[in-house]
Amino acid sequence: MRTREPDKVKLFASLFTADPALFAEALRRLEDRFGPVDVLSGPLDFTNTDYYEEEFGQGLVRKAVSFERHVCADELAEIKLFTNSIEDGFLSPAKKRRVNIDPGLLSLERLVLASCKNFAHRIYLGSGVYGDITLIYTRSGWKPLEWTYPDYKDERMRRILTQMRMRYAFRTGKRLSSHF
Repeated sequence: MRTREPDKVKLFASLFTADPALFAEALRRLEDRFGPVDVLSGPLDFTNTDYYEEEFGQGLVRKAVSFERHVCADELAEIKLFTNSIEDGFLSPAKKRRVNIDPGLLSLERLVLASCKNFAHRIYLGSGVYGDITLIYTRSGWKPLEWTYPDYKDERMRRILTQMRMRYAFRTGKRLSSHF
């Protein structure tokens, strides 16, 4: 089989902060670069881990967002560098992040998150960025993997991702009832 251009995919981002007032400005910066939002979740309590507590403090809240415009999968490293620059624009006087933005790519088959941390299951994409296959989609819905973060195993997040997946399928004309 010969190589061919892959389909464009849906750009997804997860934002969390202890200061909900930062969501609007961070979202505006994302929209300036990636265009209009088509799905925006309500606030989700970020309670599945205390990993970020030292840096961000307590009371973290997450929102998930996807964009109307689809992107090429090979843009993920560049997108991660851009979202890191947004985070840097919100640093506290002590140089701690006040907002975290994790971009990812959603297709009918999978959700891939971008990370700057290497691990056995992550594929190097370039520029210090790795792709982490976080969820796969099967006939029974989103399937967490051994390394999937607890918040992506949560049913509320998977419902939001399903809504984004349905919107992606509609916009691309792809059938949801495929072999996945």
